[in-house]
Amino acid sequence: MALPHLTSLAATTFSRLPPTNYRISIASFSKYVVLPSGVQCMASIKMCDETIVRRSANYQPSIWSFDYVQSLKSEYVGESCAKRVKKLKNDVRLMLDTVVDPLHQLELVDDLQRLGISYHFEDEIKSILNSIYNKNQNQKSLHAVALEFRLLRQHGYDISAEIFNNFRDEKRNFKSCINDDCKGILSLYEAAFLLKEGENAIFHDIRSFTTSYLKAYLKDNKDQYLSAVVSHALELPLNWRMLRLEARWVIDLYERRPDMNNIVLELAKLDFNMVQATHQDDLKYSSRWWGNTGLAEKLSFARDRLMENFLWTVGVIFEPGFGYCRRMSTKMLLRGWRWDVNAMEQLPEYMKICFLVLHTAINEMALDSLKAHGVDIIPYLKKTWADICKSYLLEAKWYHSGYIPTVAEYIENAWVSISGPVILVHAYFFITNPVTKEALECLEEYNNIIRWSSMIFRLADDLVTSSVELKRGDVTKSIQCYMHETGASEKDAREHIREMITVAWMKMNKDRLENPHLSNTVFIEIAMNLARMAQCMYQYGDGHGIPDRETKDRALSLLVNPIPLTYEYHK
Repeated sequence: MALPHLTSLAATTFSRLPPTNYRISIASFSKYVVLPSGVQCMASIKMCDETIVRRSANYQPSIWSFDYVQSLKSEYVGESCAKRVKKLKNDVRLMLDTVVDPLHQLELVDDLQRLGISYHFEDEIKSILNSIYNKNQNQKSLHAVALEFRLLRQHGYDISAEIFNNFRDEKRNFKSCINDDCKGILSLYEAAFLLKEGENAIFHDIRSFTTSYLKAYLKDNKDQYLSAVVSHALELPLNWRMLRLEARWVIDLYERRPDMNNIVLELAKLDFNMVQATHQDDLKYSSRWWGNTGLAEKLSFARDRLMENFLWTVGVIFEPGFGYCRRMSTKMLLRGWRWDVNAMEQLPEYMKICFLVLHTAINEMALDSLKAHGVDIIPYLKKTWADICKSYLLEAKWYHSGYIPTVAEYIENAWVSISGPVILVHAYFFITNPVTKEALECLEEYNNIIRWSSMIFRLADDLVTSSVELKRGDVTKSIQCYMHETGASEKDAREHIREMITVAWMKMNKDRLENPHLSNTVFIEIAMNLARMAQCMYQYGDGHGIPDRETKDRALSLLVNPIPLTYEYHK
């Protein structure tokens, strides 16, 4: 299920094809591409006087109509809301300045992060964490140590994991004195997921100990609030969660907390609703690219036409003339996209469209970045598209030859075919200025943080969609590769893939702390958020292919339904 998040990349270029000598007739173009008048999805194409039956991914139709998206409206806009937010932010800054106890400072920072409003207080939070990191106080509780470790690691401080040794005996078992400290053990559990590659032993010790303890705690159900937090954490640790969705969940829970702060809660609610209003405007703008036939349906159609059906789902390896087309595609993609008009005329019509749209998309997307950076970034963008096309071709070869790769072979190709590198390399250039030579060299071979994020993306997808995709004729996935390679059961294979995800997170944690060239912290967060989004999308099933379950509820909570507030600031 590659390219689920890339549709908008090329979608806006359908009406802006290259110069006239590359143009395709509107009659031919309209057979395959979304036009303002609507969509015509074809189950087959005509090439070389033969009708080629095409496989279909059979995605569900959109559950979001164009009219519904355009009708979205928020009351949380305007000067009165902005004034109230400004007042609340000043009140919270005063809290951050006046709280002196280090633990209370850390807990306030943690609350602001979980509630999704810490971005308003980046300077104040940085000052607090700098002070705590430099003081290095001793004799702290387990909760304080674990919370400090997690927050410092989150913000790029490479604090040593040896601080947890104070809570272990000479046999490296955790001391019995912490057995009545559920809050501390929960903090330790969350801190473990900030450990990095090289700290695997202590990670497994902590995860095993804390998970067993927390599961046992839930059976007693002593504290409803704490039990809710524990249950949520055991489903998915905080560092692996989609942050905006987490904020929505935490706001509801925070309101029921005994020591809840009304100022912080009001700011969190109002800010969430105002950000939601901005997202609604973005969504309405995006949906107008396509007219009135349903956003998601057209996005899925465009994605399939542009890439997946082009090099994979259609099974073009067996279509007449494919050998020539493959040579042409390799030449155009890997040798600088030099367009040979005469050679283009020999390509099937739908392939011409795909190449032209991708070519235009890349050049137009790069235009603003070229002006901003003063460097030629187009080769780097084109390389990402060339690499993903090559990965699709390899998967198609494996499928049609019946070859089942080893897990290592599969992963080496699949982390590219999932589209992570394409997304992240484009994102890097959109947000980075200036671009250093070292960073460019790093991107050319794909920095490790791109690799690990994309690997998590792929494996999270495989855990949920592999069975369905195999039924519709897709390449063997990581689970089946592992079963074939080792003879393991499906249950054991799935556990192995989950462990691979954990290892990839630890590798990404290390690169986050030790990356000398991709120092742009915004980009690093984008890379981590891609992995988080994947685990969110596939947490309860195929949230991309079957979006009418948890995905719908989550979309409604994030984009449609505001959080109720006592005051009506819009009036």
